[in-house]
Amino acid sequence: MLRIDIITVLPELIESPLNHSILKRAQQKGLAEVHLHNLRDFSEDKHKRVDDYAFSGDAGMVMKIEPIDKAISFLKSQREYDEIIYTSPDGHMFDQKTANKLSTLKNIIIICGHYKGVDQRVRDHLVSMEISIGNYVLTGGELAAAIITDAVIRLIPGAMSDETSALSDSFQDGLLAPEVYTRPAEYKGWKVPDILISGNEKKIEEWKMKNSIERTRKLRPDLLDSEE
Repeated sequence: MLRIDIITVLPELIESPLNHSILKRAQQKGLAEVHLHNLRDFSEDKHKRVDDYAFSGDAGMVMKIEPIDKAISFLKSQREYDEIIYTSPDGHMFDQKTANKLSTLKNIIIICGHYKGVDQRVRDHLVSMEISIGNYVLTGGELAAAIITDAVIRLIPGAMSDETSALSDSFQDGLLAPEVYTRPAEYKGWKVPDILISGNEKKIEEWKMKNSIERTRKLRPDLLDSEE
């Protein structure tokens, strides 16, 4: 079973995505656990503040090291963790390969970034991995943590009703998934490719691979470049 502990200053922002659909079913089946921890509970400040001004004098607040260290220490006193992840715009770009790797682990902590970021000592001494979900800035790392959690848990065997579905998703083989169609075979004169309703499984698989490569070359050529 995979356990993910998420440290956040806004637990209510992430509760809903974690309690529906595949994530909810995976937790109900005992395949995964997701626990939210309010960082303010680990603050010794009487106002439960977890941020302070930057020594550099830059605008914006910085997340303090003390409450983060206390939260991590509390969790580590109960179990060992395979990865302690910090969500950051300048972290490793999250991809399917990373999701696959994380899905094989047992215990993960995700620290949601906020404000102008965390005290650099958190990054230097307390975390083992930094992840970005894209080249843009969010209000906080909660949505990033939800995306990481969703991408990882859906890969756990048994989380999806059709376990082969995740294996055919985009990016699993470094390519975009091929086009998909369903009934009716013709609508307003728009037809499904003949090969897909031919019943010839070998030809269908060949079409899917060719279509996948063509779509990747057209829409995401960077994926093909990264394989060279």
